[in-house]
Amino acid sequence: MRAATLPALIMLALSPLAQAQAPTPATADATKPLAVVNGKEIPAVYGELIKREMAQGQPDSPQLDARVRESLINLELLSRAALDKGLDKEPRMAAALDIRRKDQLAKAYLEDYVKAHPVTDAEIQSAYDKAKSEAVEPEYRARHILVKTESEAKKLIADLGKKAKFEDLAKKYSQDPGSAKNGGELDWSNRGAYVKEFSDALAGLKKGETTKTPVKSQFGYHIIRLDDTRKPQIPPLEAVREEIIKQTQQLRVRDAITSVRASAKVE
Repeated sequence: MRAATLPALIMLALSPLAQAQAPTPATADATKPLAVVNGKEIPAVYGELIKREMAQGQPDSPQLDARVRESLINLELLSRAALDKGLDKEPRMAAALDIRRKDQLAKAYLEDYVKAHPVTDAEIQSAYDKAKSEAVEPEYRARHILVKTESEAKKLIADLGKKAKFEDLAKKYSQDPGSAKNGGELDWSNRGAYVKEFSDALAGLKKGETTKTPVKSQFGYHIIRLDDTRKPQIPPLEAVREEIIKQTQQLRVRDAITSVRASAKVE
């Protein structure tokens, strides 16, 4: 038996009966319980937590408050009924509940660790400077003609040798609908944008040079011309600042995990 995720569990608890009841806005007083079910209080903080799950971007409203309240009442009653039947003792359910609890505790610990070790401006600048200094894969601007057979490709290469225009041949014969209409022109891209055979052939060309033999790939046979190369522009620090912070926080998470494992005895 697999435990449902929190949003699914809440929706499961939201019965038609709850929908039919008159909307009762959740109390704004955080010191008062959201509801009292069979003498047991449902703290207002439960409503705050569940509202974030149920809102899904919709604005706050009395109707949303009512849905939150009714779903928590149903959840309390259903979970109590499960406990009364001893379902929490079923091994897989007990394991699922334990994993859910540990997962929440682990997330809380990691969030606390990251908060206690904020990313400094010096770290952000250092990460940015390191990225700028590293070798960057150049970007290529190329054209290609894609045909189905090697013999077709060889004929077109021969035509190019007789001064036929690459662009004209691409428009007339290329089987790549995305580039054929533009004379075989491809957007600026690094080698990772292409299949390996195409990428390797492209990297072996000099500016203005065309492949002398057909390049076979899963798509067919290519004739490739390299028009230009450029070094990618590094965006300014402020444009990537938030991304650097996120990446550094991920390193903090790794540090936290490494730290707790270092003092653990794992057999």
